Amino acid sequence: MITQPKLAGSSIRPRGRAPRRFTAGRVCVEPGCMTQLSTYNRHDTCFRHSAIRFPRTRGRTEGE
Repeated sequence: MITQPKLAGSSIRPRGRAPRRFTAGRVCVEPGCMTQLSTYNRHDTCFRHSAIRFPRTRGRTEGE
């Protein structure tokens, strides 16, 4: 007789705290830009007008 494998699960847990939200209806502060910002965007500018940020990398660089 072939036995079926048993399934194991875990109990349902709370998801934690809700993501931080900012006021609705905000617009990018760059002159002439009418992009409406997301309620989850903490900055005053849209993606196009945000400062360029480079991630911190570890290990070797491309030139090595």
